[in-house]
Parts: sequence; C-alpha cells; structure tokens
Amino acid sequence: MSAFEVVAEPARRELLDLLMGGPRPVGELIEASGLSQPNTSRHLRILREAGLVEARPEGRQRLYALRGEGFAELARWLTPYALLWQGGLDALERHLERKGEA
Repeated sequence: MSAFEVVAEPARRELLDLLMGGPRPVGELIEASGLSQPNTSRHLRILREAGLVEARPEGRQRLYALRGEGFAELARWLTPYALLWQGGLDALERHLERKGEA
C-alpha cells in the first residue's frame, strides 16, 4: 500500500495528527481518537508498515512516534503544489501591499 493510500483513511490521518505532538502510548491514542483498541492497533500497524510511524517498547507499553523519512514520498509529490500555493500567497501579499499604499 502506498503512503497516499495509507493517509487517505481519515482515522489514520487523525492518529498522525495526534503524533505530531510527540511520541504517545497506544492507550493515549485510543482515548484521544475515540477509536476502539483493535481499530487503533490495526491503523497503527498499517502506518508502521508504510514507514510513517515507528514503535518502541517503553516499560510495559509501546510508544508510537512519527518517522520523518517515511513522509518523503508524500513530500516529493506535494512540493510542486506547495510552490504553486506559495506563489499564490506571494501574489496576494503583493496585491495587499499595493492596496495599502493607495
């Protein structure tokens, strides 16, 4: 499954968003997402297999964290679109500056 297919699922995107704040144990992810334990574990397995998250044991629990390098495929594809977006924002900024000078 490609990274794009993996992040197409809203529940997996929510788990990724929750992990933006740093590593978290499964229990916290279950509580914060409202998903059941089996669904959370399934989505985390898919994210791990896609290379987007990693798990490491810490005591009796597993901590999940984002793997930055796992997002490279997504970033490569998005970069041209981000540049397009940035160009639009730059044009808006120039327009607003001209309006402010008038």
